[in-house]
Amino acid sequence: MRILQIIDSLNAGGAERMAVNYANALASKVTFSGLAATRTEGQLRQDINNDVGYLYLYKKKTIDLKSIFRLRKFIKNNKVEIVHAHGSSFFIAVLVKLTLPRIKIFWHDHYGPRTKESKFENKTLIAASLFFHSIFAVSLQLEEWNKKNTWCKKVSFIPNFTKEKKDYQGTTLLKGTDGKRIVFLANLKNPKNHILILKSFLELGLKDQDWSLHLIGKDYNDTYSQSIKDFIYSNSLQNAIHLYGQKDDIANILSQATIGVLSSTDEGFPVTLLEYGLAGIAVVSTNVGYCAEIIKNETSGLLFDPENILQTKTQLLKMVENQSLRDKVVEELKQTIFDNYTEEKVINQLLLLYKK
Repeated sequence: MRILQIIDSLNAGGAERMAVNYANALASKVTFSGLAATRTEGQLRQDINNDVGYLYLYKKKTIDLKSIFRLRKFIKNNKVEIVHAHGSSFFIAVLVKLTLPRIKIFWHDHYGPRTKESKFENKTLIAASLFFHSIFAVSLQLEEWNKKNTWCKKVSFIPNFTKEKKDYQGTTLLKGTDGKRIVFLANLKNPKNHILILKSFLELGLKDQDWSLHLIGKDYNDTYSQSIKDFIYSNSLQNAIHLYGQKDDIANILSQATIGVLSSTDEGFPVTLLEYGLAGIAVVSTNVGYCAEIIKNETSGLLFDPENILQTKTQLLKMVENQSLRDKVVEELKQTIFDNYTEEKVINQLLLLYKK
């Protein structure tokens, strides 16, 4: 097989990480594995392996004829059979297919909030789905939504995966006390719901117990991130809550943490939970999307309703105060990941779906 992954950007995000992961993993499994970034390069560019064919399209507008024909030429030159489009990159994939009907488009839906959206809000996607050969969804809820709302009849759930990184090279040093660091790995934007964790941290008085909170993710310098900064400043938490921006040494950062949190109001399949698990840190997570399938409450982590601050505080405090619970959930989550979400298991499943 000759397969091309397409993604709009290579900034650090769940869909972007998975596009790179798939391209890298398939390079040793198929005749050709490529990756095309349409609009923006980013920090994940450096993670693309040398044996992956790479193309940057410099796409500047919705319908950019130069980008379309640049992509078409790359597909023809490399005899690509399968175009695996992630997220909103389905649009350029369909435009190329109109000029090159032989290619098969496999669209990958990573967008958890879609399950709360209407057909009208997704009218372009639904029209485009007439040209999809198959749809992959990263959660059972997204699988159901696509089966119900799109024209594509082949819809399959496929989990995300991540690889264990044993070398913790990097320059980022987390502030705070060893053994008392809570890390929150997510870009500063909706629906990541950072303010819930900040309020819980404040109201539990964790600063006074020498705990610290570390926010790792892209700062868009908008009203969302400003509300976080205002909250930290107005509550005199500058010495306890720290913002680091976008970082590329995630394994190094997680090796310095004790607890990992995620508080999104909507999710698909957050790779962050797998990264926490492989890094050996205890997880306190929202229960939306596929999170409750990855994290079994009281067994491999603790779950909470992101609309319920009392429940969030209860679960966070329980993890902070109970070392034996932390040790137990870390081991259980690692085993869950090794049993279900390794590169080998997911790529074998993906290849079977391609072949179908």
